[in-house]
Amino acid sequence: MTDAKTRISETVTKNDVVLYMKGTKTMPQCGFSSRVAGVLNFMGVDYADVNVLEDAEIRQGIKDYSDWPTIPQLYVKGEFVGGCDIITEMTLSGELDQLFEDKGVAYNKDAADQIRAANS
Repeated sequence: MTDAKTRISETVTKNDVVLYMKGTKTMPQCGFSSRVAGVLNFMGVDYADVNVLEDAEIRQGIKDYSDWPTIPQLYVKGEFVGGCDIITEMTLSGELDQLFEDKGVAYNKDAADQIRAANS
């Protein structure tokens, strides 16, 4: 598992935003991954996607790395943010916007506002 941990650590530190997910950002393969990728895509966030279905070591390794049992998992500037429910809540409350601003991650504020308006 050390190899997976090393690869995960390198990925989350070399990319500002990383989503470990089932499928890819253009072809999610589960509803939860689709929801988080959809939010990031709609908000115009540049992020790396890692398809855990392609690598069993990474699929288990990411759960061990974060001590979080489910996928998807979002990392911003090397820091674990959360899974689908947490990202959804943060999007609707504006906390995700604030996190991106605090960390210097570019995103479309108007798109974020549109998501909140559509869900209010």
